[in-house]
Amino acid sequence: MRQAKGEQVRRELLPGQSEDLLKELHLIGRDGALHADSLRKLKQVNHLVQLIEPALDDVLGRYPEPVIVDAGAGNAYLGFVLYELFLKERGRIYSIESRPDLVQRGQERAGRLGFRRMRFLHGAIGQAELPERIHLLTALHACDTATDDAILLALKHNADHIAAVPCCQAEVAAQLKEMPKAAPAPWPQLWSHPIHRREIGAHLTNVVRALALQSLGYQVTVTELTGWEHSLKNELILARRVHREHREKRKELEHLLETTGIRPKLIRELTEADRRGLASRAK
Repeated sequence: MRQAKGEQVRRELLPGQSEDLLKELHLIGRDGALHADSLRKLKQVNHLVQLIEPALDDVLGRYPEPVIVDAGAGNAYLGFVLYELFLKERGRIYSIESRPDLVQRGQERAGRLGFRRMRFLHGAIGQAELPERIHLLTALHACDTATDDAILLALKHNADHIAAVPCCQAEVAAQLKEMPKAAPAPWPQLWSHPIHRREIGAHLTNVVRALALQSLGYQVTVTELTGWEHSLKNELILARRVHREHREKRKELEHLLETTGIRPKLIRELTEADRRGLASRAK
């Protein structure tokens, strides 16, 4: 579908979602249509909203003022949609973005819409100043290690739920290129060609992320975000905290890291945090 008009537009909307908001976000054009690029974006955002609705219901049911963080927010389409559908009465949402023009635009837009409990933070994901406790963190297409930064931020603030759609994962592929013989045969054959190295690197990155979250007590589901015709960056990691830790998953993670020789940013940062914790306790 190249565009949607009239009744077709209304069929794309979630219950309670307004055309006025989508016009403010410039997803619906002056002609009242959802054009191809905007339609793809809206389908991705709305499908993610539907997939995280159980998490939203959970935090809204358990906390009087739930805190939601949208890491690497970009134009904050997701944040604005979440606010309109779920946070009109209570709760706060923090959108973190490194580009100052997008932060300013988001602040101005939130002001026009009267979204008073929506905050825009300029800077790196890992340096964002947030409440001590957050309840749901989302990261839609945070590029490469920015997804790791988002997961680390969620862990730092004891998030109940995490929803991450990784994007442009290059770090592990570069590591595989630099140490092709670190893993025993036949593993190196899986990444001897550049195209396979990119694919295996991205896959290994997300496997490590899922195992790391499981080892730290999260129940993890990895699924497809939306149809491939709408996005090639399409893997969704959903995590819900259910335990303090899972030792068997930690052993599986350690074995995978030892076998492949990779050390993604998430693992390096968690290892360093463990070392600092041990040093602090030793004092």
